[in-house]
Amino acid sequence: MKKRVLSGIQPTGRLHLGNLIGAVENWVRLQREFDCFFFIADYHALTTAYADTKNLRADSKQLTLDLLSAGIDPDRCVLFRQSDIPEHAELHLLFSMITPLSWLERVPTYKSKIDELKERDLGTYGFLGYPVLQAADILIYKANMVPVGEDQLPHLELTREIARRFNHLYREHFPEPQGALTAFPVLPGTDGRKMSKSYQNTIALADPPATLRKKVAGMVTDPARVKKDDPGHPEVCPVYAYYQVFAKERTGTVAAECRAARRGCVECKKELADLLLTYLAPLHERRARLETEPEKLEEILTAGAAKARRIATQTLAEVKEAVGLR
Repeated sequence: MKKRVLSGIQPTGRLHLGNLIGAVENWVRLQREFDCFFFIADYHALTTAYADTKNLRADSKQLTLDLLSAGIDPDRCVLFRQSDIPEHAELHLLFSMITPLSWLERVPTYKSKIDELKERDLGTYGFLGYPVLQAADILIYKANMVPVGEDQLPHLELTREIARRFNHLYREHFPEPQGALTAFPVLPGTDGRKMSKSYQNTIALADPPATLRKKVAGMVTDPARVKKDDPGHPEVCPVYAYYQVFAKERTGTVAAECRAARRGCVECKKELADLLLTYLAPLHERRARLETEPEKLEEILTAGAAKARRIATQTLAEVKEAVGLR
């Protein structure tokens, strides 16, 4: 049997280029080889955005469009909405009974996320306990592999600790999922910081050409290069970082011309915008087709939920029996 892979993404805004190269393109590759379950993590979106949910349903729809246009194929994987599977929440509740508070308080991203989102009140149980919900997401499908970035490894280790504790307290039931470490370059946002919806510095996959060109034109570049005839330092330029991802064959020429002041930043950004639009053209074409069939999106998610729930229901029944609830 194929190994089972599980991963999810929050519907907290449009998918951006960082999501594409950091996660989604990897999902597209994995679905060709493994038994993949990919979900829209709308419960997780509430852990930080609980105070404003008016766009949650619309954002879930847009995320579905983004994933399908990026190449996620419901004939090759199971694509579903997390909140359509109530067993996730019930297993999360059962896991919360056996998870020591100290385990959650030591998760590195707990404090860093609070610092990143200072304008929000994250002093809630839901935010502290979201790694337990992640564990439920993974273990309810008995996933063997979870594609993660390096910053998510502590969460995956917590999932294994919860699995081990359950197996020790009751009976051997859950496998210990392994991380499929996703190695990818960090893509800077338009302001030079990490690309993040929280910083509002993203280039969205669905951005129309005019919007994309405007965002690229406003990107920060080498801070030491004031005039066009000043020698550039491509290694510190966020624009050059995009060439290293989306146009590797151009990096040598671009770097040499930049260092010799034969290439200006305006010219460089215009070329980058053209390169990105060419790269994204197949996604935009697929998205345009999907937007003409809105009912198809719900059909895909409903069918995916039915497949996922068959497994989740069986796992939860086994867990309840092991715990003594049945």
